[in-house]
Amino acid sequence: MTDAIALPVLPPALIEDAVRRALAEDLGLAGDLTSQATIPVGATATATLTAREPGVIAGLPLALEVFRQLGGEVDFDPQVADGAEVDKGDIVAVVSGDARQLLAGERTVLNFVNHLSGIATLTHRFVEAIEGTAARICDTRKTTPGLRAFEKYAVRCGGGVSHRYALSDAILIKDNHIAVAGSAGRAYRAARAAAGHLVAIEIEVTTLSQLEEVLEAGATVVMLDNMDNELMKAAVRLNDRRARLEASGGVTLDRVRGIAETGVDFISSSQITMGAKPLDLGLDVEIR
Repeated sequence: MTDAIALPVLPPALIEDAVRRALAEDLGLAGDLTSQATIPVGATATATLTAREPGVIAGLPLALEVFRQLGGEVDFDPQVADGAEVDKGDIVAVVSGDARQLLAGERTVLNFVNHLSGIATLTHRFVEAIEGTAARICDTRKTTPGLRAFEKYAVRCGGGVSHRYALSDAILIKDNHIAVAGSAGRAYRAARAAAGHLVAIEIEVTTLSQLEEVLEAGATVVMLDNMDNELMKAAVRLNDRRARLEASGGVTLDRVRGIAETGVDFISSSQITMGAKPLDLGLDVEIR
């Protein structure tokens, strides 16, 4: 087990809202009928949140908030922090207190932590695959509706970095914008004229001629979309460090090392958020 990396702090209001909605969805109007029927009022229990496979942990602040909102009579004691690597069998947290509350929150806790830890784990694998190169792994806006902040946080837990958060963060000129505008150069110049001095602009290109066109227009960040490795190498040479280059499209774990070795600065992939399987973690009550 390794130490956790430094991470941004999730805003409490986002955590509270997400947990409130998740609990309302799971508990409905009547609450946990099974626990109410089988567990005496006041009964206590202790459970361990345990890794059933190796991975990187993310989402523990959400787990803590689940039990706070259920009444606060359950103590959620993390044994690691978000961003920590765990092995199979490692205890992630010890949970103890009111048995009804513990079991009422079990699935919501696992849904959050397993999902986000899966994203952190896959991101970490991408980051490990390009170790020793100058490239960095980025996420995209391809996220689960309503969970973007947490999924992008999980990417950070895995060692990746965040691309723009929303359409309002920055200007990213894609192929459809270029098609309507008439050309890559024209689209970029229009964006520069419209953007405030603090608004970042990135433009997507698919050919070397488009790359030359936007570089002449003053582009400082360019996305190389769906290029093969040889074309990306040619783009890096043509760019000659005039702009920062981001590779995107068709990025897989098998291919990412070769992409990084072309000399691009960033590699963005929707796989790390949309293709990650949940990390297998279990919350098991100790039998007395």
